[in-house]
Amino acid sequence: MNRDISLKQVRKDAEDLFKAGKFYCSEAILAAIRKNFDPSMPKEVIAMASGFPVGIGRSKCTCGAVSGGVLALGFFFGRTEGSSPLDPKSVKTIELAYELQDDFKKNHKVLCCSILTRGMDMAAKEHLNQCVAFTGEVAENTARIIIREKKLNNIDISEESDR
Repeated sequence: MNRDISLKQVRKDAEDLFKAGKFYCSEAILAAIRKNFDPSMPKEVIAMASGFPVGIGRSKCTCGAVSGGVLALGFFFGRTEGSSPLDPKSVKTIELAYELQDDFKKNHKVLCCSILTRGMDMAAKEHLNQCVAFTGEVAENTARIIIREKKLNNIDISEESDR
């Protein structure tokens, strides 16, 4: 795992992948997290996110970007063996997922894709720009949580203090 991470780069990578049409929001977040944190992560983690775009399978329910961020948190902090609901890994991952979605709700009031995109043509530039921004925001916030919890180095802070 990389110990030095740039939040700005994670955000840029996720936004660029989405904007270029290479991945949808949830996939772009996982791809950016993988690239910046641990390129040895199986590529299948990106594939796991492929059903979440446009609010889970185009149902316009939960924002796909938030779903992608939650998946990334699960990769780093979740459990892989069955246990009790009191398992510290389970408890911690749920807390971190809540933090991520709560930050998004504080900024945008809702998680619901249909409300976030109400009145927008899904093929229009306005929709693309909004979802690119959501993708970048969630990728950055996910990365911030991972950095904090794994005690990694946010190199953007180091660069700012050097100025």
